[in-house]
Amino acid sequence: MAIKKSELYSSLWQSCDELRGGMDASQYKDYVLVMLFVKYVSDKYAGVPFSTIIIPEGASFKDMVALKGSAHIGDDINRRILGPLANANQLADMPDFNDATKLGSGKELVDRLTNLIAIFENKALDFSKNRAEGDDILGDAYEYLMRHFATESGKSKGQFYTPAEVSRIMAKIVGIHSAGTSNDTTVYDPTCGSGSLLLKVGDEVNQKVTLNGQEKDVATAGLARMNMILHNNSTALIKQGNTLANPLFKTPEGQIQTFDYVVANPPFSDKRWSTGINPDNDPFHRFTTYGRPPDRQGDYAYLLHIVRSLKSTGKGACILPHGVLFRGNAEGIIRENLIKKGFILGIIGLPANLFFGTGIPACIIVIDKENAHSRKGIFMMDASSGFMKDGNKNRLRDRDIHKIVDVFNQRLEVPQYSRTVALDEIAKNDYNLNLPRYIDSQQTEDLQDLSAHLSGGIPQRDVDALHSYWDVCPQLKSTLFAPGRPGYLNLAVLPDAIKFTIYRHGEFVAFMDNMKALYARWQQHSADTLKALQVGCHPKAIIQDLSNDLLSHYAGVPLMDAYGVYQHLMDYWASTMQDDCYLIASDGWKASITRVLVPNNKGKAVDKGWACELIPKSLVVQRYFASAQKTMDELQTKLDVVSAQMTEMEEEHGGEDGLFSELDKVNKAQVSARLKDIQNVQGDQDAKDEYQALSKWLKLCSEETELKKMLKDAETPLDALVHDRYTRLTEADIKTLVVDDKWLSAIGLAVHGEMDRISQALTQRVKVLTERYATPLPQLADELETLASRVEEHLKTMGLVWNTSV
Repeated sequence: MAIKKSELYSSLWQSCDELRGGMDASQYKDYVLVMLFVKYVSDKYAGVPFSTIIIPEGASFKDMVALKGSAHIGDDINRRILGPLANANQLADMPDFNDATKLGSGKELVDRLTNLIAIFENKALDFSKNRAEGDDILGDAYEYLMRHFATESGKSKGQFYTPAEVSRIMAKIVGIHSAGTSNDTTVYDPTCGSGSLLLKVGDEVNQKVTLNGQEKDVATAGLARMNMILHNNSTALIKQGNTLANPLFKTPEGQIQTFDYVVANPPFSDKRWSTGINPDNDPFHRFTTYGRPPDRQGDYAYLLHIVRSLKSTGKGACILPHGVLFRGNAEGIIRENLIKKGFILGIIGLPANLFFGTGIPACIIVIDKENAHSRKGIFMMDASSGFMKDGNKNRLRDRDIHKIVDVFNQRLEVPQYSRTVALDEIAKNDYNLNLPRYIDSQQTEDLQDLSAHLSGGIPQRDVDALHSYWDVCPQLKSTLFAPGRPGYLNLAVLPDAIKFTIYRHGEFVAFMDNMKALYARWQQHSADTLKALQVGCHPKAIIQDLSNDLLSHYAGVPLMDAYGVYQHLMDYWASTMQDDCYLIASDGWKASITRVLVPNNKGKAVDKGWACELIPKSLVVQRYFASAQKTMDELQTKLDVVSAQMTEMEEEHGGEDGLFSELDKVNKAQVSARLKDIQNVQGDQDAKDEYQALSKWLKLCSEETELKKMLKDAETPLDALVHDRYTRLTEADIKTLVVDDKWLSAIGLAVHGEMDRISQALTQRVKVLTERYATPLPQLADELETLASRVEEHLKTMGLVWNTSV
């Protein structure tokens, strides 16, 4: 059976537990990722003739396993495994597996490395069999580890990783997907880190392109090389060195090599960017045409290197801090020259706290040399408000990514989000590109109407602002509101009836029915597509086609947030459907049953019954044994009621003065014993009360025991029936259970929740407006005067005098 992605991630992250304590994540990531690399290349390439990766004799993962428990395990891994493997494949900068300062010494080092190797021996981590063609499951696992390493590395050590979500955006907006590509198409990242951004661009096209990257940090450059191999890009060229001081991609004449596409996430505001070079006499002429960056602010140094590295038809994208958009002096001059040259195609403002190593907001500068001469404006986007919280960082959701890409690539003008700004307007602002100058992304303030507070009524403008609802349900507006004084309306129904009126209104009911029918149509044709999946299908292609189809299905539908609907699908894909599709891609439509073994507190495996990963028991019961399940549900409901009554009694009569105070513990044995002690007590009301309470509890206890027995007696034969039914499921049955009952049912519930959001939002807004202006100021003053008079009368009655002038 194929490994599930979630299980792969869990197994790999478990390996980190063996290393935590001796070093931080920025260090132990090197060991885990090298182990992952050795295991992967051994599984995929060992014994394969003419492969792109060479596994020398005696340098495979199997040979590493043979070293477990050896007193010299660290040195042997370095000398017998990593050394030959690195030399044969032109790899370098492998971590030292014999470093006592990080891994310990003696038995500690031996045990740690032995346990680490044992984790990768897991049969589920056989990468020769667990990779669906066209789906880089291992590459995704690498990304998972890198994100977690970056998260744990802290502020100063997480820069080796560009968040995958940002890399996806850059890959999709740089233009490579819409151009004709070939092996001659070149992509370059001058500050490539671990290579994730570079790979994302390469993944955007079916045709392999030439990937090139340079990275200053020695260890990170080694990770990038391994990352290329893990992502099936073994021909990618990664060079190690300082890009600004010593660019290593050069022409035979010694000039900077130019590329079709350049992407980068350089270090923000690098204060040491000029180390090793003389910016005023740069042999590559990067800082002469457009301006010299300031000595301690390197953002434009990297951007100018990108501009110099692009062909005349080249396109690029670079992540930079927002300061590059508005800082003056030398940077202002460079910015003005780049704008006048027409190189800047667009700017995308991103949320703050996305990146590891800094919390400041950043932006993507998109460069396009090809059409620079005819450029009349710059497309600007403020996407800073679209994100979710993920621990102590912010993270772009699938919906945020898709919206950014859609809006940018189609140059859509969305209020408070995006617009094309003419170069003339930018010139009038002294070439300042600060996004708030051009896009007001602030939410409209909810204004208070003083006249309404004084004289009552709901402002007409606030009701009209809900026009998106009235466009769909024009008569609903007149049902909820009646004309009042000029410019104001009155609520036409009782405040408590607002929700009922909306939900039961014919137009609203018709709209909701139309939305259900809309989903049903998508469900029907999607079911046919999903049931046609076969062994060898590509899960990533499946979700891309399915999600885009859902998004287009809801595009332009009034009131419905198409990107919100899309996100529900993507959330379900990540939590459940992705693993299911990988199982189907590997094994087909099989309802395989496995035993559930759970370790007890002594580490011994305990059999907890059986289960099926693809089809949960509940789905089979629901479809084939609904009546039996109904009986069990009724028993469970009765049991829950009885258990709740017992708990309520224990809480009511507990404590030092409670009727159960004589009991050390409230259970059947102690309650029975106590009843014997007090059953013959005469004339004591407290004893009688205690006797009655204990008797009632004991009766409930007997009912609970009987109900539990009845429930268990019903579960056992039902479990046997369900088990038997699994063995007789046809492929058609399995497809129905998985696609209709599991996938599309869950997605449908989430989408219908989006519909509920519509009705709740309208209801809440009408209630807010109603309550806000329900009591005019004069009425409040009258009520205050009335209450004050009552208080004064009460005080007089009590013989007190209230000085109302105070």
